[in-house]
Amino acid sequence: MMNSDNDNGRDETDAPTVFIIIGQVNMEKDAAMSQIHVLLAAPDEDTAVRLCLDALSGKGYVEADLDQIGLLGGMPDEEPHASAYQGALEGEVAIVTFD
Repeated sequence: MMNSDNDNGRDETDAPTVFIIIGQVNMEKDAAMSQIHVLLAAPDEDTAVRLCLDALSGKGYVEADLDQIGLLGGMPDEEPHASAYQGALEGEVAIVTFD
């Protein structure tokens, strides 16, 4: 029996990959930008960015400057990110805004 030390495949029981995208947005061209964190589940970074931009556009944002993308290793301890993470696991694109 062969046992592989390199398991690049994902098991169907694995939790979805949840990305966090950090950036700035506004609802009026050339207006002041507001910081956002977007949490969503996606198979890869390209899909995550596309889904993020689609969701932001759907919410009425006209400009977006995405600064960073990363993976979350589990549910955050504090709100509002804990609820946003849960929403992402359920298929939502969760947008956390900061004033």
